[in-house]
Amino acid sequence: MKKLLFIFILTTSFAFSQTKVKDTVTRKATIGYDKKGNQVSLKPQTPPLNQVAGAPPASYSYFWEFGDGSYSKAKEPKKVYKKKGEYKVNLVVTNNYDNGKPPTTRPKTVAVTEITDDKSDEIASIETEGGFKVLNNREPVPDDEITVILSYENLLDYVASGKLYLFYNDKEFKKKNFDLVETRTHFGEKEIQENGIAVVDDKNNSYQNVASETNYLPLRFSKEDEDDQNLELTLAESKSLFTDSKVLEFDNMNAKETRNVFFTFKTTPEMLKDTSAVVKMRGVYVPDRNYKNHKKKTLEMEIVTSHDPNKMSSNATLINYRLVRFKTTNFKTRFQNDGKGPAKTIRLETDIPEMFDKKTLQIVDCYPKCPICPKGENVTYSCIDTIIKKDQIHFTFKNIYLPGSNQKNVTERDSTKGFVKYSLKFGKDFHKIKTKSKTSIFFDKNDPVITNYATTRFKMGISIGAKAGYNLYPNLNNSQSYFVAATICPYKSYRWYWQVELQNSLQKYDSGKPIITDRQVDLSTPPNGIFQLERTYSKYSFENVNLAIPILARYNINNFIGIGAGIQGNVNISQKETFENTVVLYDSTTVNPAAITSTSQNATNESKSLQNFNGGLLLDATIGFARIGPSLGARYVMNSQKNYNYWQFYAIWKF
Repeated sequence: MKKLLFIFILTTSFAFSQTKVKDTVTRKATIGYDKKGNQVSLKPQTPPLNQVAGAPPASYSYFWEFGDGSYSKAKEPKKVYKKKGEYKVNLVVTNNYDNGKPPTTRPKTVAVTEITDDKSDEIASIETEGGFKVLNNREPVPDDEITVILSYENLLDYVASGKLYLFYNDKEFKKKNFDLVETRTHFGEKEIQENGIAVVDDKNNSYQNVASETNYLPLRFSKEDEDDQNLELTLAESKSLFTDSKVLEFDNMNAKETRNVFFTFKTTPEMLKDTSAVVKMRGVYVPDRNYKNHKKKTLEMEIVTSHDPNKMSSNATLINYRLVRFKTTNFKTRFQNDGKGPAKTIRLETDIPEMFDKKTLQIVDCYPKCPICPKGENVTYSCIDTIIKKDQIHFTFKNIYLPGSNQKNVTERDSTKGFVKYSLKFGKDFHKIKTKSKTSIFFDKNDPVITNYATTRFKMGISIGAKAGYNLYPNLNNSQSYFVAATICPYKSYRWYWQVELQNSLQKYDSGKPIITDRQVDLSTPPNGIFQLERTYSKYSFENVNLAIPILARYNINNFIGIGAGIQGNVNISQKETFENTVVLYDSTTVNPAAITSTSQNATNESKSLQNFNGGLLLDATIGFARIGPSLGARYVMNSQKNYNYWQFYAIWKF
């Protein structure tokens, strides 16, 4: 017994020792620094990386906030502060091509007690950006944090006071994508409440063609860099597109001065279902609140599950199939040169699902910025060439210079990144099915880097149908049955789908020929053996209103033929039964019996209560327009109630 107990304990201990314990230790990065007067050299201390198999070498990228309104993306930046004081330095570390979560970092306070270097850092001018820029430190990962920066510059020639707007959480998503955690200001910006913004329909007029007639693909650039004077329309349009907003006022901004406002957002776990989708935020900058002149910038971000600079995304992750004919779909492929030297030729071989019309291709934007290559010509300047194949489109950046992130003397990782953004329209005939596509990225003659899959999905949509027809009961006499019904199913499903119906029938039938019942009647008093024949003629008829709920699984064989099978429940919601009995007494003592007496009895029973519930199985077939529009159908219902199997012939129109 002791031996068995020892074996049991040993086995149990071994089993527990083989159980893999989930590593719950959070990776952390720390901020280290050296200070000489007002000059601070910062250096991060980061944990080891977990390389993704088959990906380019894993690496960290950095985003520093220095606590005075300036920032840097350098790994080890040097900061010269302008004034004495305590500054809270924030660091966000992003892991690229790494299997783990980004390391967390605690802010560190740096005290500047003396000014030894009078050449303090100024926030870099963004005049080339039109004086306004909206950017993020990294792409959003579900259940993580990102930083969004509004960078604005006073390009006026006088001191001005204005406003900043940040709109977030696209209304096209059912649930919120972001929660605003913190707003960090450094120049006295204050939050205000602004109500009464009207809602207008979104207008698809944000692009214009600027290509020459010799280019066979127009290159379209955003109009957002232009000054706009209709502030009410911009705010109303933004309110119609986004659920939430933040409004800030600023005062006394000097000419040529640049300022930054930092927002920390927490992304929600619901983002997971929309991975590879594009989410947006919009910033609006009013340089002088005495006037309506303003600038707007829309920040597009791709939802990701891991940080990968080579990424493909689409705004067609979940679209309405009814309105798809009027929609232009945008795709974007991002890439980063992770080499030790510059790339001069970059080729993107992108899959194109069959549902898109490749002839409608238009390049919306790209970086490095360059024009479309002229067709059939060899050029020595930078351009982007496009080759359309059967199921792919090849975008080739020619004669460019894109630095490598591991190249000597390259400190700005953003300079090693590029992208191409293009649009496609849907073809004439396509089905409501999910698609996915990826891109192979070739840097010069190196092996390709393969991106994720960008998916296209359609909302289910609802199709309501009207149906009417005739029910044929072969086993009932003089049956007459007509019905009307309403149906509900997904809109224009491709193959399999569910359909539910609510069917109301008016039914009549009777016994047909009278039912004859005979019996002998003793007429003697007292009994003396004299019997007569009593014959009863019985007739009945039924009228009822029946409610049926069929539930079917249907399959479209093609655009014109569909089949289905399912179950059905029936119940009479009103019923009328009429009985008529005629009793005739015959003299049975004669050779030819003659009627002696005749009496009749009539009875009618009416009920409005639910009764006679029963169920059944059904088989169904339609011919016509199987997915939407009119069609004819036939159905056979095998009812659990005896003699109530029936055929149903109908016409239906799905909307």
